[in-house]
Amino acid sequence: MTLKEGEALPWILKAGWKGVCPRCGKGHMFKSWLKLVDRCESCGLDYRFASPDDGPAFFSLCIVALPLIFIVVWLEVAFTPPIWVHLLTSVPLMVAGCVLPLRPIKGWLVASQYVNKSREAGTDALWAQLHGDERKPD
Repeated sequence: MTLKEGEALPWILKAGWKGVCPRCGKGHMFKSWLKLVDRCESCGLDYRFASPDDGPAFFSLCIVALPLIFIVVWLEVAFTPPIWVHLLTSVPLMVAGCVLPLRPIKGWLVASQYVNKSREAGTDALWAQLHGDERKPD
Protein backbone atom coordinates (compact mmCIF):
# COMPACT_ATOMS: atom_id res chain seq x y z
CA MET A 1 0.00 0.00 0.00
CA THR A 2 1.33 3.41 -0.94
CA LEU A 3 0.07 6.37 1.00
CA LYS A 4 -0.03 9.91 -0.33
CA GLU A 5 1.19 12.83 1.71
CA GLY A 6 -1.22 13.52 4.55
CA GLU A 7 -2.78 10.04 4.46
CA ALA A 8 -0.24 8.32 6.71
CA LEU A 9 -1.45 9.58 10.09
CA PRO A 10 -5.16 8.87 9.49
CA TRP A 11 -4.25 5.39 8.18
CA ILE A 12 -2.03 4.66 11.18
CA LEU A 13 -4.73 5.77 13.62
CA LYS A 14 -7.44 3.78 11.80
CA ALA A 15 -5.35 0.59 11.61
CA GLY A 16 -4.32 0.94 15.25
CA TRP A 17 -7.81 1.68 16.57
CA LYS A 18 -9.47 -1.14 14.63
CA GLY A 19 -6.57 -3.59 15.06
CA VAL A 20 -6.30 -4.34 11.35
CA CYS A 21 -3.24 -5.04 9.23
CA PRO A 22 -1.35 -1.82 8.46
CA ARG A 23 -0.50 -3.10 4.96
CA CYS A 24 -3.86 -4.28 3.60
CA GLY A 25 -6.40 -3.11 6.20
CA LYS A 26 -8.25 -6.45 6.04
CA GLY A 27 -6.44 -8.96 8.25
CA HIS A 28 -6.40 -8.92 12.02
CA MET A 29 -3.39 -7.53 13.89
CA PHE A 30 -4.12 -9.29 17.20
CA LYS A 31 -4.84 -12.91 18.06
CA SER A 32 -5.70 -12.09 21.69
CA TRP A 33 -5.98 -8.94 23.81
CA LEU A 34 -2.38 -7.78 23.28
CA LYS A 35 -0.74 -10.68 21.41
CA LEU A 36 0.12 -9.93 17.78
CA VAL A 37 -0.54 -12.51 15.09
CA ASP A 38 2.52 -14.02 13.41
CA ARG A 39 1.31 -13.16 9.89
CA CYS A 40 -1.64 -11.34 8.39
CA GLU A 41 -4.19 -13.88 7.15
CA SER A 42 -5.04 -11.65 4.22
CA CYS A 43 -1.76 -10.32 2.80
CA GLY A 44 0.85 -12.36 4.70
CA LEU A 45 2.58 -9.42 6.41
CA ASP A 46 5.13 -10.83 8.87
CA TYR A 47 4.77 -9.03 12.20
CA ARG A 48 8.30 -9.83 13.38
CA PHE A 49 9.22 -6.23 12.53
CA ALA A 50 6.99 -4.94 15.32
CA SER A 51 8.51 -4.19 18.68
CA PRO A 52 6.27 -1.81 20.61
CA ASP A 53 7.85 -3.11 23.87
CA ASP A 54 6.72 -0.96 26.82
CA GLY A 55 5.36 1.84 24.64
CA PRO A 56 1.66 1.05 25.15
CA ALA A 57 2.02 0.96 28.94
CA PHE A 58 4.05 4.18 28.95
CA PHE A 59 1.52 6.09 26.84
CA SER A 60 -1.41 4.67 28.80
CA LEU A 61 0.14 5.79 32.07
CA CYS A 62 1.07 9.24 30.76
CA ILE A 63 -2.18 9.95 28.95
CA VAL A 64 -4.65 8.40 31.39
CA ALA A 65 -3.11 7.63 34.78
CA LEU A 66 -1.45 10.97 35.47
CA PRO A 67 -4.62 13.05 34.91
CA LEU A 68 -6.64 10.53 36.93
CA ILE A 69 -4.19 10.78 39.80
CA PHE A 70 -4.83 14.53 39.95
CA ILE A 71 -8.58 13.89 40.05
CA VAL A 72 -8.18 11.32 42.85
CA VAL A 73 -5.97 13.68 44.86
CA TRP A 74 -8.43 16.53 44.30
CA LEU A 75 -11.27 14.27 45.49
CA GLU A 76 -9.30 13.42 48.63
CA VAL A 77 -8.31 16.99 49.42
CA ALA A 78 -11.66 18.61 48.60
CA PHE A 79 -14.01 16.11 50.24
CA THR A 80 -11.87 13.79 52.43
CA PRO A 81 -14.09 10.78 51.66
CA PRO A 82 -13.71 7.45 53.48
CA ILE A 83 -11.43 4.86 51.88
CA TRP A 84 -14.35 2.83 50.54
CA VAL A 85 -15.30 5.74 48.26
CA HIS A 86 -11.87 5.55 46.65
CA LEU A 87 -12.18 1.77 46.37
CA LEU A 88 -15.50 2.14 44.55
CA THR A 89 -14.56 5.08 42.32
CA SER A 90 -10.84 5.74 42.00
CA VAL A 91 -9.52 2.19 41.72
CA PRO A 92 -11.93 1.06 38.96
CA LEU A 93 -11.34 4.31 37.05
CA MET A 94 -7.57 3.84 37.23
CA VAL A 95 -7.69 0.17 36.22
CA ALA A 96 -10.12 0.70 33.34
CA GLY A 97 -8.39 3.90 32.25
CA CYS A 98 -4.99 2.22 32.07
CA VAL A 99 -5.95 -1.21 30.68
CA LEU A 100 -8.56 -0.37 28.04
CA PRO A 101 -6.35 1.92 25.91
CA LEU A 102 -3.48 -0.62 25.74
CA ARG A 103 -4.72 -2.42 22.62
CA PRO A 104 -5.42 0.67 20.47
CA ILE A 105 -2.12 2.22 21.56
CA LYS A 106 -0.22 -0.97 20.71
CA GLY A 107 -1.99 -1.12 17.34
CA TRP A 108 -1.07 2.51 16.73
CA LEU A 109 2.60 1.83 17.53
CA VAL A 110 2.77 -1.27 15.31
CA ALA A 111 1.03 0.49 12.40
CA SER A 112 3.33 3.48 12.86
CA GLN A 113 6.39 1.23 12.76
CA TYR A 114 5.16 -0.39 9.54
CA VAL A 115 4.13 2.79 7.72
CA ASN A 116 7.30 4.65 8.71
CA LYS A 117 9.53 1.59 8.07
CA SER A 118 11.20 2.07 11.43
CA ARG A 119 14.13 -0.11 12.43
CA GLU A 120 17.02 0.38 14.78
CA ALA A 121 19.83 2.15 13.00
CA GLY A 122 22.58 -0.13 11.75
CA THR A 123 20.78 -3.42 12.41
CA ASP A 124 19.50 -4.23 8.91
CA ALA A 125 22.17 -6.85 8.16
CA LEU A 126 21.80 -8.48 11.58
CA TRP A 127 18.00 -8.48 11.25
CA ALA A 128 18.21 -10.14 7.82
CA GLN A 129 20.64 -12.77 9.12
CA LEU A 130 18.68 -13.61 12.28
CA HIS A 131 15.24 -13.68 10.72
CA GLY A 132 15.98 -15.00 7.25
CA ASP A 133 14.68 -11.81 5.72
CA GLU A 134 14.81 -11.85 1.93
CA ARG A 135 15.20 -8.09 1.74
CA LYS A 136 18.64 -6.65 1.21
CA PRO A 137 19.94 -4.32 3.94
CA ASP A 138 19.50 -0.64 3.10
